Amino acid sequence: MAKIVNSWNDFDPLKHVIVGLADHSCIPPEEPATSEKVPIDSEMRGMWGPRPLETVEKANAQLDNLAKVLGENGVTVDRPSPLQWNAPVITPDFRTDSMMTCMPPRDTLLTIGPEIIEAAMSFRCRFWEYLAFRPLLNRYFNEDPEFIWTQAPRPRLTDISYKHNYYDERISLEERLERTANKDFVTTEEEILFDAADVLRIGKDLFIQHGLTTNRKAMEWFKRRYPDLRIHAVNFPGDPYPIHIDATFVTLRPGLIINNPQRRLPEDQRKIFEANDWQIVDAAQPAHKNPPPLCYSSVWLSMNCLVLDHKTVICEASEVNQMEQMDKLGMNVIPVPFRDAYPFGGALHCATADVYREGGCEDYFPNQVEDVTRV
Repeated sequence: MAKIVNSWNDFDPLKHVIVGLADHSCIPPEEPATSEKVPIDSEMRGMWGPRPLETVEKANAQLDNLAKVLGENGVTVDRPSPLQWNAPVITPDFRTDSMMTCMPPRDTLLTIGPEIIEAAMSFRCRFWEYLAFRPLLNRYFNEDPEFIWTQAPRPRLTDISYKHNYYDERISLEERLERTANKDFVTTEEEILFDAADVLRIGKDLFIQHGLTTNRKAMEWFKRRYPDLRIHAVNFPGDPYPIHIDATFVTLRPGLIINNPQRRLPEDQRKIFEANDWQIVDAAQPAHKNPPPLCYSSVWLSMNCLVLDHKTVICEASEVNQMEQMDKLGMNVIPVPFRDAYPFGGALHCATADVYREGGCEDYFPNQVEDVTRV
């Protein structure tokens, strides 16, 4: 039987990946977690239900094209099995009237070496999302004798998992930023909560964003689960809606990271990178002033690229500033149109989950310093 699952970072040569699908996607009803993700001036406030079929078809066309481009570059591509996302989620602890999507597998699945973890997500509407990937994981389990299939502790997502009325709509942007700088988020520490897209894997080190979708208890779980890895808590005070790390802090190759200039890593959290000669550069400005309609994310999806190897990166085709920067940084750029897919869960990196990258668990940070981020 073949070895199928292996990935320790986001930059070694990509050989096997899952690309999402937009079928049956919904805008979920407001709930304690999602209400803090949607900006108060967004047209999505108070809106929920199935996304228009025309937008689903456009998103799927771009997702299919991404899968085609990956295949042309020697990458094996798998696709999930979408559920009827407009069905309600009903548990003994809560009810919400629809689910969401399986377009961004990066949120749901985290690969660490030979293991894929189904994340303990904080959105009630995403409670069953992992089921769309179960047929694939089951096949990997049957075909790869070294594959470790893990589900993180399933949260109950009761009311005590959230701070209710966390953001009054009258709160100013400055007050929001003050709260995020103080690491005051909507999720409590009652349960283990994390999205896979909050975890940046760099060999023996995991850098985990503390924000609206991942709490400190999750970091403690990772620390106990992986005693041979080093767990670091990072945060980005310039982000009023800190959700997922890959539109903020992106590794391109060993020693090089691009960082959102509006959400810079604080100086006291840079020590481990500086001690190991890693360069952190500001990402280029987005080419667009606004995200597409009905999109949760910011214009900084511009930096949410997909690295194929140490020299090759896929960028969104209209993000001319980001592509120019990649070229100057010595990367070969493959432009792929993707803005029609943004509203369904993010950009190119969000729309994929690693299955296999060549390489092992390297120590990219041998010079350990007094590190305020270490959990």
